[in-house]
Amino acid sequence: MLSPLILVNLKTYREGMGNRAHMIAQAAELVASESGVTIGIAPSYIDLHPLSHHFSIPVYAQHVDGCEPGANTGHITVDAIKSAGAAGSLVNHSERRLSLADIESSIRGLAVHNLISVVCTNNELAGAGAAAMGPDFVAIEPPELIGSGVSVSKANPDIIRRSVAAVHAVNPRVKVLTGAGIQSGECVKIAVDLGTDGVLLASSVVKAKDPGAVLRDLVSKL
Repeated sequence: MLSPLILVNLKTYREGMGNRAHMIAQAAELVASESGVTIGIAPSYIDLHPLSHHFSIPVYAQHVDGCEPGANTGHITVDAIKSAGAAGSLVNHSERRLSLADIESSIRGLAVHNLISVVCTNNELAGAGAAAMGPDFVAIEPPELIGSGVSVSKANPDIIRRSVAAVHAVNPRVKVLTGAGIQSGECVKIAVDLGTDGVLLASSVVKAKDPGAVLRDLVSKL
């Protein structure tokens, strides 16, 4: 297996914007270099361009629309995030749900531009449905555990097992991330041991006084 992906979503937390976003990116770059583990971040759109160009870690958009450039006021196009330097984008996060048609359109647009798609779902059935669209990653996040401080790896390991099996039964090339409540190296190790390719997390890193220390703990058991 290649290095697991630890993808940190900065959301729109005040602690994840501006200078703090740069501090988190710097810590992620250092820990990735020390550990050999791939660590990516998904900042706000305002920080997407500077972080993509100042740091070597993969930087993802938090959302992208599948529409073409043109008369689409307020939309975020794949061309725009590619121009900003993004490696890819989250799609259909629980806080930014999309229709099936829009999910497919976003995945297709990212693929055309050789950018990575990370489609978020909330259970194994939705994960299997997403896998049928051919994204690079499916991220399983039970919504009741998001931001709860209770790790899905410990609270509901069966959903991870079932999700990995369901996704790979549809498309074995799709990688699986798990998220919701991930906060320690033990959580990450359990997730990887259950067959995932990494984790998607947010507040445990973004809101930490020392994001670097949390990141070092997250990679410590890999």
